[in-house]
Amino acid sequence: MTVVKPEKINGVSFVASRDAINEQHVQPVVEINANYAAIMPFGFIRNLEHPEIVFNTDRQWFGETRQGAEQYIEELRKKNIKIMLKPQIWVWRGAFTGYIEMPDEAHWNQLEEAYTSFIMEYAALAQETKVEIFCIGTELEKFIENRPEYWNTLIDKIKAVYKGQLTYAANWDEFKRTPFWEQLDYIGVDAYFPVSDSQTPTVEECKQGWVVHKPIIESLSRTYKKPILFTEFGYRSVDFAGKEPWKADRSMDQVNLEAQTNTTKALFEEFWHESWFSGGFIWKWYHNDERSGGENNSRFTPQNKPVESVISETYLNH
Repeated sequence: MTVVKPEKINGVSFVASRDAINEQHVQPVVEINANYAAIMPFGFIRNLEHPEIVFNTDRQWFGETRQGAEQYIEELRKKNIKIMLKPQIWVWRGAFTGYIEMPDEAHWNQLEEAYTSFIMEYAALAQETKVEIFCIGTELEKFIENRPEYWNTLIDKIKAVYKGQLTYAANWDEFKRTPFWEQLDYIGVDAYFPVSDSQTPTVEECKQGWVVHKPIIESLSRTYKKPILFTEFGYRSVDFAGKEPWKADRSMDQVNLEAQTNTTKALFEEFWHESWFSGGFIWKWYHNDERSGGENNSRFTPQNKPVESVISETYLNH
């Protein structure tokens, strides 16, 4: 009897834009051998203590709205790209969502009501479009820590509407404490683990850097008997790319394509062959490929950079 190896989730995080997309925007996703895309509509919060979530308005970019998410899903599907729908919260000025914390019970209740409206809107879309995976939240540690009962109830509400697979995108330093993994299908991790302090880390150094983190990730998978999914992973093409990979700050602008290539290669070599690991979504992929990334770009996108061939090759062979 032959054991069929389950296909890895070889994903891209497909960034919402102002525009509708067409075949020309999807073709580069096909060419990198991706089989999945994360679609990310957005809700906006004024500050970390503000309970109102503004979403699905005509002041947002098209790709950030329900209508835009649906159009993106339809276009990607035409090329047999599977979908994870991953609605996200943006706090004004880019404050970290993990720190969203209300000052009192009344505000918590308002936030819960707002988040329920936001996430159920997209749970309904997930069911209508039959997406393969629905992500119930991204990097919301304080919200979950303070309101665990709310999250249990929310997951039940989502399951009543959406019949596909569920995950949550826990930050790299949060996933060990997320209390509801047994209720989901994948343990989702935004994999910005520090792996090397070097300016241009070698593949070997980064693999060494994983020695601290990998056993913890694997043991969680075994404890819950759930596969690990990197809901986001990737590195910037900058000096010290493996040191604090979550940093998006614009003052880091020393382009280092080799650092991005080596850190990414090490991650693939460490995880993509593991049976308890389901795959992941590279952060991040823009619709207008010909104008994205490039060899002078210090941001996360792998587009038009040497790392693209590393991704393409790994995705082809898994």
